[in-house]
Amino acid sequence: MSWPPLREELRGIEPYGAPQLDVPVQLNVNENPYGPSLACTADIATAVATAATTLHRYPDREFTELRTALAAYLSRDTPHGIAPEQVWAANGSNEVMLQLLQAFGGPGRTALSFAPTYSMYPEYARDTVTEWVVGHRESDFSLDLDHARDLVKERQPSVILLPSPNNPTGTALPPEAVGMLCEAAGDGIVVVDEAYGEFRRTGVPSAVELLPEHRNLVVSRTMSKAFAAAGLRLGYLAADPAICDAIRVVRLPYHLSSVTQAAALAALRHAPELLGKVDELRAERDTTVDWLRAQGLQVADSDANFALFGTFADRHAVWQGLLDRGVLIRETGPDGWLRVSIGTADEMMAFKNALTEVVEQDVS
Repeated sequence: MSWPPLREELRGIEPYGAPQLDVPVQLNVNENPYGPSLACTADIATAVATAATTLHRYPDREFTELRTALAAYLSRDTPHGIAPEQVWAANGSNEVMLQLLQAFGGPGRTALSFAPTYSMYPEYARDTVTEWVVGHRESDFSLDLDHARDLVKERQPSVILLPSPNNPTGTALPPEAVGMLCEAAGDGIVVVDEAYGEFRRTGVPSAVELLPEHRNLVVSRTMSKAFAAAGLRLGYLAADPAICDAIRVVRLPYHLSSVTQAAALAALRHAPELLGKVDELRAERDTTVDWLRAQGLQVADSDANFALFGTFADRHAVWQGLLDRGVLIRETGPDGWLRVSIGTADEMMAFKNALTEVVEQDVS
């Protein structure tokens, strides 16, 4: 046996991660380009300083105060309200997803999604020894509901992962798709991953509205995107209390530190401010989509803070050309496509200028 004694299916695999490069314009990991205000950072600093006085004690492992605050925040998106016992949180929505697969996946069980989809999903399945099954989206990246229902009934997955808006395409799911898949799944868990939910267009509802109708529905969110708190690493979900209780079986002891809980609570106190740039970013997204289409490019309809565009015979050359001009975007999605995060107006102008140069150079 070669050293170290790694699981055979993990040998030769590169760890997940987008390039972290120091360039003037970074538009590759869907971060919020607007940082918190001095008032917000001062509140976070004070909260963390207070938490530091009790670091000799373990944190509240049920993070009761934080669950209450997250429930209040989510209740804004549904007339039914969300109770604290319906909320679970972890270190980023990545850990939330992994815990769901630990609890409801595993050997002899299946997780299912529809490609193109978030590239970490099959890794969650791999890491929990869950069989991974992938269906496919239409050419416009929507779901064929008949195909989706038939595949779910055929494979009977234990967990269905549905990002909405979808990453990397930005496509949002209609409520009828969520309801149909919850019914088709039977006792399987249906996870609607709303990491970019706050960026959805006006009139597009959140799946949290459907929670009272489907006990197998889970809706996940993150503070990394709209809340401009990617460095905080706080993800959370809303679901039937029985699902939250089940996750408690697999969570690591005291998995959310006192510092994380304090910082997240402080950020939630400043929610109106931190979310204040969402409308501006949505408008910049729509402007960017229109501009890209005016250049003769294909662009997926987006309800997120990014745009998937193409297609290019050699997308890596385009990506490299942008990088050479100080603009970093993401080489992801189907062959020929690229994804750009929505930044400030100045950053998006730099992106447009750089892309124009790269395309003109390629044509000449």
